[in-house]
Amino acid sequence: MESGPAIFAGVVFALFGGGLLMWTAVRVRHREPVAHGVSPVASATLTTITAMIALALGAWCFTRL
Repeated sequence: MESGPAIFAGVVFALFGGGLLMWTAVRVRHREPVAHGVSPVASATLTTITAMIALALGAWCFTRL
């Protein structure tokens, strides 16, 4: 009964992290800004780290099943 919330949270974190990582990669590849008014390197680094943390949280949720 408790695996339902873990599956839901894992899917949400994995989708968010994967989507953010893919979006960041496309923006960087096309040399477009990831965030306006911020250093391109800093914004790409911060969003990549955030995406990796979300993916790690998703994986952690799946290990709790």
